[in-house]
Amino acid sequence: MLSKKTKYAIIALVRLARAYHKAPLQIGVLAEAESIPKKFLKAILRDLKNAGILISIKGRNGGYYLSQNPEKVNLATIIRLFNGPIAFIPCVTYLYYEACDVEKDEELCGIRTVFKEIRDATVEIFKRATLAEIIRRENALRQRK
Repeated sequence: MLSKKTKYAIIALVRLARAYHKAPLQIGVLAEAESIPKKFLKAILRDLKNAGILISIKGRNGGYYLSQNPEKVNLATIIRLFNGPIAFIPCVTYLYYEACDVEKDEELCGIRTVFKEIRDATVEIFKRATLAEIIRRENALRQRK
């Protein structure tokens, strides 16, 4: 399950992606527009800046903006940053691997192969789900309504 921090990060990033190549968005404006507690959003934006996903500008006309094209920012990166591994068991994670905690040879474990297949498919879907793709889907849903 996604943490609230992860959900808010995705929501904020989609809003920032909609403003790509426009003026930076201020924390207060972003927090109010997306109903995210300002103090919580500030910590999220700081983490995103430290990860190189956002750039901040100080001052009266400052704020935050994406450091890269919305086509390049995907859910896999965001989820890993805030939620950790994208896997049900630690012996199949990519960035957070841990050896199996039961006495099994991982190379011969059928359970592991099933969960690795699930992880691989999930990661692939999250990688295709860029901020730009999310915006395209939202726009398509609005047109149908």
